[in-house]
Amino acid sequence: MSNQTKQRIQVPDGLRDVLLEFSIAYLLEQPGDVVDYAVEFFTRLQENRKTNMVAVEAPSPDESVMSQEEEPLVTRFATRRKSVFAETYDPENDPDDDEGATAIFPKTDEQRSRLVESVKNILLFRSLDKEQMNQVLDAMFEKIVRPDEYIIRQGDDGDNFYVIESGKYRAFVGETLIHTYDNSGSFGELALLYNMPRAATIQAATDGQLWAMDRQTFRRILLKSAFRKRKMYESLLDNVPMLKALQNYERMNLADALVPKSYGKGERIIKQGDAADGMYFIEDGTVSIRIQQEEGEIEISVLGKGQYFGELALVTHRPRAASAYAADNIKVAFLDVDAFERLLGPCMDIMKRNIDDYETQLIKIFGSKNNISDIR
Repeated sequence: MSNQTKQRIQVPDGLRDVLLEFSIAYLLEQPGDVVDYAVEFFTRLQENRKTNMVAVEAPSPDESVMSQEEEPLVTRFATRRKSVFAETYDPENDPDDDEGATAIFPKTDEQRSRLVESVKNILLFRSLDKEQMNQVLDAMFEKIVRPDEYIIRQGDDGDNFYVIESGKYRAFVGETLIHTYDNSGSFGELALLYNMPRAATIQAATDGQLWAMDRQTFRRILLKSAFRKRKMYESLLDNVPMLKALQNYERMNLADALVPKSYGKGERIIKQGDAADGMYFIEDGTVSIRIQQEEGEIEISVLGKGQYFGELALVTHRPRAASAYAADNIKVAFLDVDAFERLLGPCMDIMKRNIDDYETQLIKIFGSKNNISDIR
């Protein structure tokens, strides 16, 4: 084989994440024509981002790769299969009491600890809540591999999704080495999401340990959690007056970008003076907003379900003007700064008006703008 043939082919940064985002949206909405839907999806994606801003975070070097010589993914769907999801799974009609159908593989505390470490940076699982993450941990089983053992073969049907705990693994398309996994990463998800044959061969280069999840469990946990998350956050966002300026599809994109977080009573969520990393929507519970003064912290506002905070520093590009504390056990939906800039452009005028209202409240408390200059 020539050196050119053996050259390593890397997928451009962000491609895998965009394909995963598209696939989950497609499987949730089940449109009639995949090509028409793809055109609409990627047009929306382009319209909703700033110039030269990628729509999702860049993947790590250890994440899956595909051959540059293969046909475009959407083209292959259109010519090869009428149904991307031949084994139908409808998350909306899957009853909650069917959760028992999910496989459970008992693990020792030591095994579970190792698995938690292996999956903590996996893109697919980053938006799962604690309960859903526990389902993932329960459903995964350990697989020990030896050097030269084939884990998946190009062209085979997809059976499992794999997370690497240890070992080195080579990915081939045909006879071309396209990637080497080195003791971290995951592979096998695209064939399961799309019900398509494996796009590459994965072979162990050393002894290693993998964690695997079967196809049906993978789909149920991933798609059902994505469906529930979208419905829950769509309902939450429908009750935020500021977001009335968004179109329905823009609210849908916003719902998909939110990440669930929980805080215990008295726990600080944001700290006055820190750099802003995002904003928060309150799902449940109450939040106390406080400002530090010479005599100590002063509470200036209490927020409840459906309200939001943290946007001020993102709009003004200044440090946090106040601290926020959980007044009780709370759940919030977090929107990071990149998604904020990409998705909330239509709401910017409203948020700027809210800043003026915020300053008016501070003046009522502290007497004049001069007295609040240190706060800002």
